[in-house]
Amino acid sequence: MKTLKKIRCYFSFILLLFCFCFSWAQAQENPTPQSNKFWDKVSFGGGIGGSLGGGYSNIYIAPSAIYNFNKKLSIGPALQYSYQSGNGFSSSLYGASIITLVNPTQTVQLSAEIEQVLVNQKLDFNTASFWNTALFLGAGYRAANVTVGFRYNLLYQKQDAIYANAWVPFVRIYL
Repeated sequence: MKTLKKIRCYFSFILLLFCFCFSWAQAQENPTPQSNKFWDKVSFGGGIGGSLGGGYSNIYIAPSAIYNFNKKLSIGPALQYSYQSGNGFSSSLYGASIITLVNPTQTVQLSAEIEQVLVNQKLDFNTASFWNTALFLGAGYRAANVTVGFRYNLLYQKQDAIYANAWVPFVRIYL
């Protein structure tokens, strides 16, 4: 029950942060003539990766899209899939998240992201399936459409079977 209260508290914090950032970004935006078409304000991106060798394999894909409300604020969904196997172990992760990006300057990007992941693990003949929730706050250096930085999982617990650490580096690309 304590965990549920903790999640509600963090979610409320993110909602308040979003509302503050949205109203601040709206106040800072200079009115310029631009298209009001929905798809003109959508950017697509995500991540892809993998490694093979030594009896180990890892495949990762995470498409996402954001809606750019203005130059300062973007929000959007993301999906993710990851598969790892090696030495009698295999794991599949399926997940979704919502990310909020705030650009207070041209080179700084702040982020808040809530992520829900279904984990299916198999070790020899033992299997486990569970849900994992993460709440990330991040900051990064932005150059054009690429941002490099770190994010911190506020819900991280040492026995967390997904992330080895509360700090997670990231590279974001949106076109």
